[in-house]
Amino acid sequence: MNITVYLGAFPGNDPSFELAVKELGTWIGKSHNALIYGGSKSGLMGLIAESTLLAGGEVTGVEPQFFIDSELQHDGLTRLIVTQDMEERKAKMI
Repeated sequence: MNITVYLGAFPGNDPSFELAVKELGTWIGKSHNALIYGGSKSGLMGLIAESTLLAGGEVTGVEPQFFIDSELQHDGLTRLIVTQDMEERKAKMI
């Protein structure tokens, strides 16, 4: 099953978010599901990608070209889908 998660590229104000994101990513990977997310290497987005990958899961990032131009993408993903803009990114993630 594909599981799409929308998260921020920052860690947020509540440390419990990081623990929850790690637990979710680990569950996605260990349960043989696949993560689809925004594609960033930073913040909560990067954390869910890393925890899913470490648990053996597949991770697809959906990243607009202008973020790739700024080198914000996660380079260790299973797949990276590049979009023209945020609108296309949202449509592909859905």
